[in-house]
Amino acid sequence: MRSAGIRLALVYAAVFGLSAFALAVSLWYSTVGLLQRQVEVAIRNDATALGDHLTVGGVPSLALAIRDRLANNVDGDAIYLLIDPLGNHIVGNLDRWPQGLTQTETWYELPVTRQGVNSIALLRAYTVVGGDQLLVGRDVRARAELRHVLQDGLLWAMGMMAVLGLIGALVIRSLFRRMIREISTTTRAISRGDLARRVPQTGDGDEFDELAQIINDMLERITRLMDGVREVSNSIAHDLRTPITRARTRLEDASLHANTTQELKAAIEQATDDLDGIVAVFQALLRIAEIEAGARRSAFAKIDLTPLLIDIDELYHAVAEENGLYLKTTIAEKLPLLGDRQLIQQAVTNLLDNALKFSPQGSYIRFTAQIESGVIEIIVADNGPGIPEEDRSRATERFYRAESARHTAGSGLGLSLVAAVAQLHSGTLTLADNRPGVRAILSLPTQTV
Repeated sequence: MRSAGIRLALVYAAVFGLSAFALAVSLWYSTVGLLQRQVEVAIRNDATALGDHLTVGGVPSLALAIRDRLANNVDGDAIYLLIDPLGNHIVGNLDRWPQGLTQTETWYELPVTRQGVNSIALLRAYTVVGGDQLLVGRDVRARAELRHVLQDGLLWAMGMMAVLGLIGALVIRSLFRRMIREISTTTRAISRGDLARRVPQTGDGDEFDELAQIINDMLERITRLMDGVREVSNSIAHDLRTPITRARTRLEDASLHANTTQELKAAIEQATDDLDGIVAVFQALLRIAEIEAGARRSAFAKIDLTPLLIDIDELYHAVAEENGLYLKTTIAEKLPLLGDRQLIQQAVTNLLDNALKFSPQGSYIRFTAQIESGVIEIIVADNGPGIPEEDRSRATERFYRAESARHTAGSGLGLSLVAAVAQLHSGTLTLADNRPGVRAILSLPTQTV
C-alpha cells in the first residue's frame, strides 16, 4: 500500500473503530454487567439466609422458610427448589430440576418453567446435609430482554460508527491528498521555472499551514539566492569588463606603439596589475562561497580573540598614522570564542580597511572589542560619509556599492565576506549610523576556552 493518504485513512478508521469498541464494552459492562452482579449478590444473600434456617432447624426448617417466602411473595422473581437425593420434589416454585444443571456452587443461566410459564433464570445449586439439593435463583427474563435490546442498539451504533469512521477517514484522505496535490502542483510549476509560485495557506495555523510556511520560506530563500546569482553575474560582467578592457587596450597599444623595451615592460606590468585585481576578485568570491557553504566549520577551535585583535590593532595603528588618522582602541582582557581564527582576522581587517578608506584626514576611528550578554561585539566606527539608511540592507550584497563609494577603489566584496563570516559563527553584522560615518558591529556568540 504505497499511498500515504490511504494509510492515514486506515489508521484513522482503526483508531476510531477501537475507540467505538472500547466505548461499547464499557457501556455493556456498566449496564448488563452491573445488573448481573446485583442478581448474583441477591442470590448469595438469599442462600446464606436459608442456610441459617438449615443450621438451626434442619431440612424441615429450611422447607418451612422457603414456603413462607413463596407464600408472602417476598421477591416475585425469586426461584427456589428443594429435592431429596432421589430427585423428588420437596418444596419450591419449579416443577422439576432444570436440565443441564449438574454442578453445585456454579452459576447457570438456563430456561425454566415456573408455575407453567417459560422463562430464563440465573441459578446456583447447593448440596444440603443428608443428600438433599437446594436450588436458589432469580428470574432474569426482563434482564435478558434488556440485554437483547442493548445488544441490538450497540450493534446498530457500532454500524453507524463504522460508517461515520469510514466517512471521516475518506474526508481526512481527501484533505491530505488536496494539500499534497497543492504542494506537488507548486513544486512542479517551480521546477518548470515559475519561481514566483507559492504553496497556498488556509490561515488555520495547523500542521499543513506550518508545512506550507516552511516550504514557502525555502522557496523565498531559493529565489533570493537565484536573484543573488543573477546580480553577481551581472556585477562580474560589469565590474570586470573595465579592468579586462583596460589591460587589453594597454597591451594592444604597447604592441603597436612601444618603441623601447622599457615602455613595453611598463605596459605589461600595468596589465598584470589589472589582471591581478581580477584574480583577487574571483578569489574573494570563492572564499565567500566556501564560507557560506560551511566548509570552514571543520577548522573551528577554541581561541582567545584578545591577542589576535591586539596584533591587528598594532598593525593598523601604523597604517592610520600614515594616513593622518587616529585609531582609538579598547579591547577586553579575554574574548573566548569557538571559531576560525583566520576568518575572524580577515573579517576584522576588512572592517578596518573600509574605515581607513572612507575616513577623512584628521578624524578618529574607534576600534572596540567587548562582551555584552554572552556575545562578543567587535565594533569599528568611523567618521566617513557613511551609508544611507536605505542602502544599509544591501551593503552586504556582493559587488553592491553605495553612491558615495562608487568613486573609491574597491570590489564591493569586503562587507559580503564579513557577513558570511558572521553567519558561519552564528553571529550577525550590523551597520548603524555613527553620525557621521558608519558603526559596524560584528556580533559573535562567546564560548568558554
